Amino acid sequence: MPGEQHDARDARDVEPSHDGGSAEIGELIGRLSGDEAMDHETRGRMLGRLARLLGHSARRAGAAGVGRGKWLADLLVAAGPHIPIRDLETLSAHHHGLAGEELADSLVKAASNATTAVGAAGGALAAVEFAAPPLLLTAPAQLAAESLVVAAIEVKMLAELHEVYGVRVEGSGAVRAAAFLTSWAKQRGVNPLEGGSLANMLGTTAKQALRKRLLKTLGRSLTTMGPFLTGAAAGAALNRTATKRLAGKVRGDLRGGPAPLPGLPPELGEAKR
Repeated sequence: MPGEQHDARDARDVEPSHDGGSAEIGELIGRLSGDEAMDHETRGRMLGRLARLLGHSARRAGAAGVGRGKWLADLLVAAGPHIPIRDLETLSAHHHGLAGEELADSLVKAASNATTAVGAAGGALAAVEFAAPPLLLTAPAQLAAESLVVAAIEVKMLAELHEVYGVRVEGSGAVRAAAFLTSWAKQRGVNPLEGGSLANMLGTTAKQALRKRLLKTLGRSLTTMGPFLTGAAAGAALNRTATKRLAGKVRGDLRGGPAPLPGLPPELGEAKR
Protein backbone atom coordinates (compact mmCIF):
# COMPACT_ATOMS: atom_id res chain seq x y z
CA MET A 1 0.00 0.00 0.00
CA PRO A 2 1.21 3.58 -0.66
CA GLY A 3 1.08 4.48 3.03
CA GLU A 4 3.16 1.45 3.95
CA GLN A 5 5.78 2.29 1.31
CA HIS A 6 5.97 5.86 2.63
CA ASP A 7 6.42 4.63 6.19
CA ALA A 8 9.15 2.22 5.09
CA ARG A 9 11.05 5.00 3.35
CA ASP A 10 10.80 7.23 6.43
CA ALA A 11 12.09 4.38 8.57
CA ARG A 12 15.27 4.27 6.49
CA ASP A 13 15.89 7.90 7.41
CA VAL A 14 16.55 6.95 11.02
CA GLU A 15 18.61 3.80 10.51
CA PRO A 16 22.31 3.95 11.42
CA SER A 17 24.70 4.86 8.63
CA HIS A 18 27.39 2.35 7.64
CA ASP A 19 29.75 4.75 5.84
CA GLY A 20 30.39 7.34 8.53
CA GLY A 21 27.39 9.35 7.34
CA SER A 22 28.98 11.38 4.53
CA ALA A 23 26.97 9.80 1.70
CA GLU A 24 23.75 9.92 3.70
CA ILE A 25 24.33 13.59 4.54
CA GLY A 26 24.50 14.41 0.82
CA GLU A 27 21.41 12.33 0.07
CA LEU A 28 19.39 13.94 2.87
CA ILE A 29 20.36 17.44 1.76
CA GLY A 30 19.38 16.51 -1.79
CA ARG A 31 15.98 15.18 -0.70
CA LEU A 32 15.25 18.13 1.56
CA SER A 33 16.14 20.59 -1.21
CA GLY A 34 14.23 18.70 -3.91
CA ASP A 35 10.65 18.70 -5.14
CA GLU A 36 9.46 15.71 -3.15
CA ALA A 37 6.17 16.42 -1.40
CA MET A 38 6.49 15.92 2.34
CA ASP A 39 4.52 17.00 5.36
CA HIS A 40 5.82 19.09 8.23
CA GLU A 41 6.39 16.04 10.43
CA THR A 42 8.43 14.21 7.79
CA ARG A 43 10.53 17.29 7.06
CA GLY A 44 11.22 17.77 10.77
CA ARG A 45 12.18 14.11 11.20
CA MET A 46 14.60 14.28 8.25
CA LEU A 47 16.12 17.51 9.58
CA GLY A 48 16.56 15.79 12.92
CA ARG A 49 18.31 12.84 11.29
CA LEU A 50 20.56 15.22 9.34
CA ALA A 51 21.40 17.12 12.54
CA ARG A 52 22.44 13.92 14.28
CA LEU A 53 24.70 12.95 11.38
CA LEU A 54 26.20 16.43 11.34
CA GLY A 55 26.88 16.23 15.06
CA HIS A 56 29.01 13.11 14.51
CA SER A 57 30.70 14.73 11.49
CA ALA A 58 31.50 17.92 13.42
CA ARG A 59 33.22 15.96 16.17
CA ARG A 60 35.41 14.28 13.56
CA ALA A 61 36.19 17.62 11.88
CA GLY A 62 37.31 19.29 15.11
CA ALA A 63 36.59 22.75 16.50
CA ALA A 64 38.98 24.61 14.19
CA GLY A 65 37.46 23.32 10.95
CA VAL A 66 33.91 23.87 12.16
CA GLY A 67 34.56 27.38 13.48
CA ARG A 68 36.10 28.71 10.25
CA GLY A 69 33.29 27.43 8.08
CA LYS A 70 35.48 24.98 6.16
CA TRP A 71 33.53 22.00 7.46
CA LEU A 72 30.19 23.43 6.31
CA ALA A 73 31.61 24.44 2.93
CA ASP A 74 33.10 20.99 2.31
CA LEU A 75 29.77 19.35 3.16
CA LEU A 76 27.85 21.62 0.78
CA VAL A 77 30.35 21.00 -2.04
CA ALA A 78 30.03 17.23 -1.48
CA ALA A 79 26.22 17.52 -1.49
CA GLY A 80 26.20 19.66 -4.66
CA PRO A 81 25.82 16.78 -7.16
CA HIS A 82 22.89 15.44 -5.09
CA ILE A 83 20.86 18.65 -5.57
CA PRO A 84 18.19 17.84 -8.20
CA ILE A 85 18.12 20.40 -11.03
CA ARG A 86 15.31 20.31 -13.61
CA ASP A 87 15.70 21.29 -17.26
CA LEU A 88 13.53 23.97 -18.87
CA GLU A 89 10.96 21.54 -20.30
CA THR A 90 10.50 19.80 -16.94
CA LEU A 91 10.31 23.12 -15.10
CA SER A 92 7.58 24.40 -17.40
CA ALA A 93 5.62 21.16 -17.01
CA HIS A 94 5.92 21.29 -13.22
CA HIS A 95 4.77 24.93 -13.19
CA HIS A 96 1.61 24.51 -15.28
CA GLY A 97 3.13 25.50 -18.62
CA LEU A 98 4.52 28.85 -17.48
CA ALA A 99 7.48 30.37 -19.35
CA GLY A 100 9.76 33.41 -19.18
CA GLU A 101 9.38 35.83 -16.28
CA GLU A 102 6.21 34.12 -15.06
CA LEU A 103 8.08 30.82 -14.72
CA ALA A 104 10.96 32.60 -12.95
CA ASP A 105 8.48 34.21 -10.53
CA SER A 106 6.92 30.82 -9.82
CA LEU A 107 10.34 29.25 -9.19
CA VAL A 108 11.28 31.96 -6.71
CA LYS A 109 7.94 31.62 -4.94
CA ALA A 110 8.39 27.85 -4.61
CA ALA A 111 11.96 28.23 -3.31
CA SER A 112 10.88 30.91 -0.83
CA ASN A 113 8.12 28.63 0.42
CA ALA A 114 10.64 25.81 0.79
CA THR A 115 13.17 27.85 2.80
CA THR A 116 10.27 29.20 4.87
CA ALA A 117 9.22 25.62 5.65
CA VAL A 118 12.78 24.71 6.68
CA GLY A 119 12.94 27.70 9.04
CA ALA A 120 9.58 26.74 10.55
CA ALA A 121 10.58 23.10 10.95
CA GLY A 122 13.89 24.08 12.54
CA GLY A 123 12.14 26.42 14.95
CA ALA A 124 9.61 23.79 15.93
CA LEU A 125 12.42 21.32 16.59
CA ALA A 126 14.20 23.94 18.70
CA ALA A 127 11.01 24.44 20.73
CA VAL A 128 11.01 20.75 21.63
CA GLU A 129 14.69 20.92 22.60
CA PHE A 130 14.11 23.90 24.88
CA ALA A 131 11.56 21.78 26.71
CA ALA A 132 14.23 19.09 27.23
CA PRO A 133 17.48 20.76 28.45
CA PRO A 134 19.83 17.79 27.83
CA LEU A 135 19.04 17.98 24.12
CA LEU A 136 20.27 21.57 23.91
CA LEU A 137 23.68 20.06 23.12
CA THR A 138 22.30 19.23 19.66
CA ALA A 139 21.52 22.88 18.86
CA PRO A 140 24.69 23.66 16.85
CA ALA A 141 24.18 20.58 14.64
CA GLN A 142 20.55 21.56 14.13
CA LEU A 143 21.61 25.03 12.99
CA ALA A 144 24.12 23.49 10.58
CA ALA A 145 21.44 21.17 9.17
CA GLU A 146 19.02 24.04 8.58
CA SER A 147 21.74 26.22 7.04
CA LEU A 148 22.90 23.52 4.61
CA VAL A 149 19.36 22.71 3.46
CA VAL A 150 18.48 26.39 2.98
CA ALA A 151 21.70 26.86 0.98
CA ALA A 152 20.92 23.80 -1.17
CA ILE A 153 17.38 25.03 -1.89
CA GLU A 154 18.76 28.41 -2.96
CA VAL A 155 21.48 26.78 -5.12
CA LYS A 156 18.78 24.70 -6.82
CA MET A 157 16.69 27.84 -7.40
CA LEU A 158 19.63 29.68 -8.98
CA ALA A 159 20.50 26.70 -11.20
CA GLU A 160 16.93 26.49 -12.46
CA LEU A 161 16.74 30.26 -13.00
CA HIS A 162 19.76 29.87 -15.29
CA GLU A 163 17.70 27.33 -17.25
CA VAL A 164 14.75 29.73 -17.50
CA TYR A 165 16.92 32.58 -18.75
CA GLY A 166 18.71 30.40 -21.30
CA VAL A 167 22.13 30.54 -19.66
CA ARG A 168 23.37 27.00 -20.18
CA VAL A 169 26.11 25.61 -17.96
CA GLU A 170 27.58 22.52 -19.57
CA GLY A 171 29.67 19.78 -18.01
CA SER A 172 29.44 16.94 -15.51
CA GLY A 173 27.27 17.06 -12.41
CA ALA A 174 30.27 18.07 -10.32
CA VAL A 175 31.24 20.89 -12.72
CA ARG A 176 27.70 22.26 -12.86
CA ALA A 177 27.38 22.00 -9.09
CA ALA A 178 30.63 23.96 -8.67
CA ALA A 179 29.36 26.67 -11.01
CA PHE A 180 26.07 27.09 -9.19
CA LEU A 181 27.67 26.94 -5.75
CA THR A 182 29.93 29.78 -6.88
CA SER A 183 26.88 31.66 -8.16
CA TRP A 184 25.23 31.26 -4.75
CA ALA A 185 28.37 32.26 -2.84
CA LYS A 186 28.95 35.40 -4.92
CA GLN A 187 25.23 36.16 -5.45
CA ARG A 188 25.90 36.57 -9.17
CA GLY A 189 24.79 34.78 -12.30
CA VAL A 190 27.19 32.44 -14.10
CA ASN A 191 28.66 34.01 -17.23
CA PRO A 192 29.92 31.28 -19.62
CA LEU A 193 31.89 33.96 -21.52
CA GLU A 194 34.19 34.65 -18.57
CA GLY A 195 37.74 33.37 -18.85
CA GLY A 196 38.80 30.20 -17.10
CA SER A 197 37.34 26.74 -16.94
CA LEU A 198 34.09 26.12 -15.11
CA ALA A 199 35.78 23.06 -13.66
CA ASN A 200 38.07 25.39 -11.69
CA MET A 201 35.36 27.78 -10.52
CA LEU A 202 35.61 26.72 -6.89
CA GLY A 203 39.08 28.14 -6.45
CA THR A 204 40.45 29.78 -3.32
CA THR A 205 38.45 33.01 -3.69
CA ALA A 206 35.20 31.18 -4.40
CA LYS A 207 35.72 28.82 -1.47
CA GLN A 208 36.30 31.78 0.84
CA ALA A 209 33.10 33.38 -0.44
CA LEU A 210 31.26 30.09 0.06
CA ARG A 211 32.43 29.86 3.69
CA LYS A 212 31.39 33.45 4.40
CA ARG A 213 27.94 32.93 2.86
CA LEU A 214 27.40 29.73 4.82
CA LEU A 215 28.43 31.38 8.08
CA LYS A 216 25.99 34.21 7.33
CA THR A 217 23.25 31.69 6.69
CA LEU A 218 24.19 29.92 9.92
CA GLY A 219 23.89 33.22 11.79
CA ARG A 220 20.43 33.75 10.29
CA SER A 221 19.44 30.28 11.50
CA LEU A 222 20.21 31.30 15.08
CA THR A 223 16.78 32.96 15.18
CA THR A 224 15.15 29.52 15.17
CA MET A 225 16.56 28.93 18.63
CA GLY A 226 14.11 31.39 20.16
CA PRO A 227 11.92 29.95 22.94
CA PHE A 228 8.76 28.05 22.08
CA LEU A 229 7.52 28.75 18.54
CA THR A 230 8.77 32.36 18.25
CA GLY A 231 11.94 30.98 16.67
CA ALA A 232 9.92 29.13 14.05
CA ALA A 233 8.14 32.32 12.98
CA ALA A 234 11.33 34.40 12.93
CA GLY A 235 13.36 31.77 11.09
CA ALA A 236 10.66 31.28 8.48
CA ALA A 237 10.31 35.03 7.80
CA LEU A 238 14.07 35.66 7.55
CA ASN A 239 14.57 32.72 5.19
CA ARG A 240 11.78 33.89 2.88
CA THR A 241 13.14 37.44 2.71
CA ALA A 242 16.74 36.33 2.10
CA THR A 243 15.77 33.87 -0.65
CA LYS A 244 13.75 36.50 -2.51
CA ARG A 245 16.58 39.04 -2.20
CA LEU A 246 19.12 36.56 -3.58
CA ALA A 247 16.84 35.68 -6.50
CA GLY A 248 16.41 39.36 -7.36
CA LYS A 249 20.16 39.93 -7.52
CA VAL A 250 20.88 36.94 -9.76
CA ARG A 251 17.87 37.52 -12.02
CA GLY A 252 19.24 40.99 -12.70
CA ASP A 253 22.47 39.40 -13.97
CA LEU A 254 20.69 36.76 -16.02
CA ARG A 255 18.45 39.29 -17.76
CA GLY A 256 21.64 40.80 -19.12
CA GLY A 257 24.07 43.50 -18.09
CA PRO A 258 26.18 45.69 -20.38
CA ALA A 259 26.90 42.54 -22.44
CA PRO A 260 23.81 40.26 -22.42
CA LEU A 261 24.53 36.64 -21.62
CA PRO A 262 24.20 34.13 -24.48
CA GLY A 263 21.02 32.19 -25.09
CA LEU A 264 18.71 34.73 -23.43
CA PRO A 265 15.12 34.14 -24.65
CA PRO A 266 13.90 37.16 -26.68
CA GLU A 267 10.95 37.93 -24.41
CA LEU A 268 13.27 38.10 -21.42
CA GLY A 269 15.73 40.34 -23.22
CA GLU A 270 12.87 42.75 -23.95
CA ALA A 271 11.94 42.75 -20.26
CA LYS A 272 15.39 44.13 -19.38
CA ARG A 273 15.36 47.58 -17.78
